[in-house]
Amino acid sequence: MKEFSHKSVMLYETVEGLNIKPDGIYVDGTAGGGGHSELIASKLNENGKLFCFDRDPDAIKACEQRLSKFKNIILINEKYSSLKSSLNKYGTEKINGLMLDLGVSSYQLDTAERGFSYHNDAPLDMRMSKSGISAADIINEYSEKELADIFYKYADEKFSFRIAKAIVDERTKKSIKTTLQLAELISENYPNKFKRNAHPARKVFQAIRIAVNDEMGEIEKGIDDAFEMLCSGGRLSIITFHSIEDRIVKQKFHSFTQGCTCPPDFPICVCGKKPRAKLINKKPITASEEEQKENQRSRSAKLRILEKN
Repeated sequence: MKEFSHKSVMLYETVEGLNIKPDGIYVDGTAGGGGHSELIASKLNENGKLFCFDRDPDAIKACEQRLSKFKNIILINEKYSSLKSSLNKYGTEKINGLMLDLGVSSYQLDTAERGFSYHNDAPLDMRMSKSGISAADIINEYSEKELADIFYKYADEKFSFRIAKAIVDERTKKSIKTTLQLAELISENYPNKFKRNAHPARKVFQAIRIAVNDEMGEIEKGIDDAFEMLCSGGRLSIITFHSIEDRIVKQKFHSFTQGCTCPPDFPICVCGKKPRAKLINKKPITASEEEQKENQRSRSAKLRILEKN
């Protein structure tokens, strides 16, 4: 197996945001190569515990090696949306903090055969878990409208219907099975004057990946369950990489921090709603200039931190 190489974005800022108690219980919902997990584990004593989730079996194998020196770590090869049921199996009902490093890992992008990248030829896959519905299934079986909706909803692709029609027309002749086959088809049907800034397939590949892995549903359920399990004073520390992810996290955090929702002209509050949490950083934290120079992936990263009341 190729080495699971993934440079953790905003490593210290994210872990610092958890305000770790040495004897606390923490969750890394997106363990990846184990970078954030390793730093969290190093701050725990013998009574502390860290649960590391990742749906990618390759990531779990990498974490087994990297984190073998720690005794207080439990690796779980599941989606982080299974947080509640998975932790209950270990008798854990409350946690002191959870971190998420959302999106796709560098390893997944750089491993051509996983089918995430439009730069290399490989089977159209994009499954983080290596199981379930694949990118090829979506491209070859979804209707023109369903494809266009995915491209627009998950990537704001302005030529979503044009691309979807080209895909449906092409697959009547032959199945679309590889990444380059799809990337070239998109490029051929993309207006030339809009090809200057980035590869025309970039947004469509992002949208398909999100759909294959139900990434937005994962974020919503994962955050809701994590917040429910948080102890008072517990924290969520979440890194996003594109506007759709960040919008969901921002809206979720707002719902937890919102108090009275009565109309402004009401003389007294009748709804009785009080904030259940507070924002640690009013504006998202971004990577330093130095990190952005060293790691291009960090340039779009935003870190949001929330503390439960």
